[in-house]
Amino acid sequence: MWLESATWIALLTLTFLEIVLGVDNIIFITVVSNKLPLEKRRRVRLIGLSLALIIRILLLLTITWIIQAKSTLFVLFAIDFSIRDLILIAGGLFLLAKSTSEIYSKVEGVEEEKQKIASNTPRFAILQIVLLDIIFSFDSILTAIGLTDQIVLMIIAVVISIIVMMIFAGKISEFIEQNPSLQILALSFLILIGFMLSIEGFDYHVPKGYIYFAVFFSLVVEVLNMRIRGKQKKEV
Repeated sequence: MWLESATWIALLTLTFLEIVLGVDNIIFITVVSNKLPLEKRRRVRLIGLSLALIIRILLLLTITWIIQAKSTLFVLFAIDFSIRDLILIAGGLFLLAKSTSEIYSKVEGVEEEKQKIASNTPRFAILQIVLLDIIFSFDSILTAIGLTDQIVLMIIAVVISIIVMMIFAGKISEFIEQNPSLQILALSFLILIGFMLSIEGFDYHVPKGYIYFAVFFSLVVEVLNMRIRGKQKKEV
């Protein structure tokens, strides 16, 4: 198997997709971990992602159940609902509520009070990271099934993508923490992703390429704005 070029092409494709599909996960991890004291953030990210890796591998080993999770559970208003749909709707609503409350706290200036509460709950932060990773895992695993039937390749791709997240999540968190405008942008992305997850649960599929293009375009515009603001400060 390992001597075949198709195997390596499938592995590279899977790894790339897992990393791309992990963008929304990194944004959420950044938002959650930045609510904690500085000395606890790295440990929480590592523990959360390590547990997420274990859970993803377990999900891959139960692929039959995941495929069956798309089977109709009940019908409401002529819409078929499956276990996967209910999980996506619940995850989307959670992201909407979480992101909206975070934006409200920043706009209304209640950040310090919430920071004190969050500083005592690293376990809650880890729990949020793991739960959201399970929700994000469904789409990435179903995508992987469409590319290959080799469980080993899927597991290797997942392991590599999680390692990439571990490496870059800290740097991204620091960068966003130093730029308040990026914090609001990241939370806005999560609102968009939460909305997308929710409507997917109602059988309205939105191509993720549109979402990632919007994220990339907004990020480029914001980086340009940051450079302009920095240049203006130097001139002043």
